[in-house]
Amino acid sequence: MQTAEPGGDHPFPTLTHTTGHSAHEVHGIDVSKWQGPIDWQQVRASGVTFAFIKATEGGDRLDDRFRENWEGARRAGVARGAYHFTYWCGSMSDQIAWFQRHVPNDPDALPPVLDVEWNFHSPTCPRRVSVPVAQQKMREFLHAMERHYGKKPIIYADITFHREVLASGEFSQYPFWVRSVRALPHERYPGRRWAFWQITATGRVAGVNGNVDRNVFAGSRAQWQRLAQSGFRHQAVAHAAPHASPQPHAPAPAPAADPRGPHQAEPVLAAVATQPATVEGAQVTSQTASPTPPPAAIPAPDAPAMLAPLPRPRPRP
Repeated sequence: MQTAEPGGDHPFPTLTHTTGHSAHEVHGIDVSKWQGPIDWQQVRASGVTFAFIKATEGGDRLDDRFRENWEGARRAGVARGAYHFTYWCGSMSDQIAWFQRHVPNDPDALPPVLDVEWNFHSPTCPRRVSVPVAQQKMREFLHAMERHYGKKPIIYADITFHREVLASGEFSQYPFWVRSVRALPHERYPGRRWAFWQITATGRVAGVNGNVDRNVFAGSRAQWQRLAQSGFRHQAVAHAAPHASPQPHAPAPAPAADPRGPHQAEPVLAAVATQPATVEGAQVTSQTASPTPPPAAIPAPDAPAMLAPLPRPRPRP
């Protein structure tokens, strides 16, 4: 398993094939109001490095816990990014303005995420739009986000939407976050390079009540550290926002004191009893972490890999 280094388009290393989620060193979660109150200090202590947080849906809905989660993750030292759930029947310009109104332009945050999937359970828009219309709406949002935030946005796509709209290789210049809970990503997204993989919808993490989506990063721990220290900003992208004032990268904050004492090793996420054979594979040797601490939590090099349960398919909230 080898990751491809980024080119001139975005900063994230990517993969087309993996031996399983246990081969990946950097883990994260994605959350919304449905997780309820979250103890972000416990989340970080459990080994979570990054979090994608739901911010907006359509042009008029703000997730009830977005601001709380956004600030809580920041205070705990968990790298976080905001995602927008696309409403296909609405004006994309309204959705762009709504997202920019509510999501701060934080130089240390992950790039914004465009969540694209069909929402057949919507009471007002349970239908597909044509492929050209869907792609044009995506371009409009992605271009606006890159101009405003100065970072190449991430695209989240589920299996059905990807197969029907993106399977011909569209938007390959953007980092992808893919969902595949019962198989390896290359079995569901053939040929697609991905930077993040959502491995389960029924994960358990200290600090979160009930189930939570768990994810892995395609690259190594050392690659993540370099990205975190640069504010997840690619140099080629930094010059793409002429109206945005460049902001110097602040030094990494000192890690919070561990209440368990100075000699306690940071644990990884709690394992669940059942694991699917389809997504388990060989472990890879962890690389030695950089002596300079990044602004986001990094699991200990000798920590065992997380285990994923057999999830029940469910629509994203």
